[in-house]
Amino acid sequence: MIEGALTIHSDTDRLVAFSTQLRNVHQRLRKALDLARRSIDGEFDDGDTAGQDLLLFCRGFCSALSGHHRSEDGGLFPQVIAEHPELKPVIANLMSDHNMLEHLIGQLTAAMDSDAGADELHRHLDGIGAVMETHFRYEENQLLKVLDALAIEGDPTALLGDLA
Repeated sequence: MIEGALTIHSDTDRLVAFSTQLRNVHQRLRKALDLARRSIDGEFDDGDTAGQDLLLFCRGFCSALSGHHRSEDGGLFPQVIAEHPELKPVIANLMSDHNMLEHLIGQLTAAMDSDAGADELHRHLDGIGAVMETHFRYEENQLLKVLDALAIEGDPTALLGDLA
């Protein structure tokens, strides 16, 4: 089976798989953040491609994180609220985090576009990482059990982003 693929044998398999998929996406995003940090330090630099590595890893991380949050906002969260309206405040908090992270990603992008130095880029990634980690822990704490018991409709990629 391809890593990240979802095999549905029964409703229970599908439901548990979404909580597992969410945790897996979060782990992939943590790894992508680490790669972005390492690219700033030139760990992948072969002499000619430092700017390309930064472009690849930092912008790739930003794109993956943004895509994950857009998918949750547009696909997963409406289904959670439909089945559990009492979770509206939780979802509102998570979406507020998404907006904050988009703002921070915009600042990082502007810094990259202006050829900011490594220290400044690390400060941006540190801020994104701190908010992201707090957000992930809160989301997992609030939603994993709900996802295990919710009849979710749709493809994991559409609901959790391309890393699912």
